[in-house]
Amino acid sequence: QDPNAITLDSRLVEVCGKMKLLDRMLNVLKENGNKVLIFCQMTRVMDLLEDYMDMRGYKFCRIDGKVKSEQREKMMKQFNTDNSTFV
Repeated sequence: QDPNAITLDSRLVEVCGKMKLLDRMLNVLKENGNKVLIFCQMTRVMDLLEDYMDMRGYKFCRIDGKVKSEQREKMMKQFNTDNSTFV
């Protein structure tokens, strides 16, 4: 296990104002049947968001610079057509 790894649990949502707001917003958006795109500049933030999505049980697509163009197209199509993919 990576010694620098951060374990994400509900405490991050409780103590971080931005995560608290994101948590409330995503809950409402999901209930209303919306889809969400989140843009990040840092992959570490994407790592945290990925852990958060797993923790909340949200189906998501992570598309970053490491994703090859063919896979990127498949993932974008999945996001646009699969109603269970939320973020």
